Amino acid sequence: MSSFTDPEFGEIIVHKRRGMRSVHIKIGTDGRYAATAPFYTPLIFIKQVVNNSREDLRRLAAHTSTAKPYEDGQTIGKTHTLAVVPTQTVKSPTTKILRERLLVYLPPTSQLEDTAVQQQIRDTVIRILRREAKAYLPGQLAALARTHGFNYERIRFSHASGRWGSCSSTGTISLNIALMKLPDELIDYVLVHELCHTRHMNHSKHFWAEVEAINPHYRLHKRQIATHSPGV
Repeated sequence: MSSFTDPEFGEIIVHKRRGMRSVHIKIGTDGRYAATAPFYTPLIFIKQVVNNSREDLRRLAAHTSTAKPYEDGQTIGKTHTLAVVPTQTVKSPTTKILRERLLVYLPPTSQLEDTAVQQQIRDTVIRILRREAKAYLPGQLAALARTHGFNYERIRFSHASGRWGSCSSTGTISLNIALMKLPDELIDYVLVHELCHTRHMNHSKHFWAEVEAINPHYRLHKRQIATHSPGV
């Protein structure tokens, strides 16, 4: 895997695959553009494809929920707030985490909506959400497991996923750091869901019966979580 920086779209991840016949570009769950290309495709050709597809890529961003722009005053995770700081002292946009704020320093030549600025913010948001997830989710998962008699092997974190969580057949529970964007009751819904998968590796009636025994409001929570995106 490699990458290059486009002046409009920011960092573009490049995956080369044997058996591919053409270049495909999409937006991943982390908000980055990703290009998949035949194995021996020169990087300069991929850049040309991007350059020739700018209108299509702009429309793709406009219709992708993970590309929703970050805004001044937006809440980030459980504890942070995004704050834009117009400044003349920096030549390029810069982000900084200060106490419970994500500061975005913008020179006069940049706008908050610029793709490269949005990507820089997203990179910092990922750091914040990962820090919050590691501080909160392991303890909450362990408490729910103890209370309801579940066992799991280990926990891992990710953000490059279209799912809130998953459970492997070996008992590893994977959790999306984007969970920290959710209300606490929906976080618990996901944690209980994955714990129940340690006993039922399916969505059978027995699985949902186990979920309901712990969370009688799971149907409501299932509808509510469908209105949120697991993208960062």
